[in-house]
Amino acid sequence: MTCFYCKGDIKEGITNHVVNINNCVIVIKDVPCTECSQCGVAYYDDDVMSKIEVIVNDMRKAVTEVAVISYPHRTVA
Repeated sequence: MTCFYCKGDIKEGITNHVVNINNCVIVIKDVPCTECSQCGVAYYDDDVMSKIEVIVNDMRKAVTEVAVISYPHRTVA
């Protein structure tokens, strides 16, 4: 698989996802992704995007300018 933007190689990785909503910055740390080894663009699968969406919607209710949240990883039993 190659990057849509620069055609670089895609590899598994972890990134920080940043969202700006109504003067609030939400940083979600340690988000699993695939990313381009050349330009660094991150790609998320559907499950990860769904979790990001839930986190962002929950944080819209918080009254803060900056929020830093860790991505909820599943633990292996």
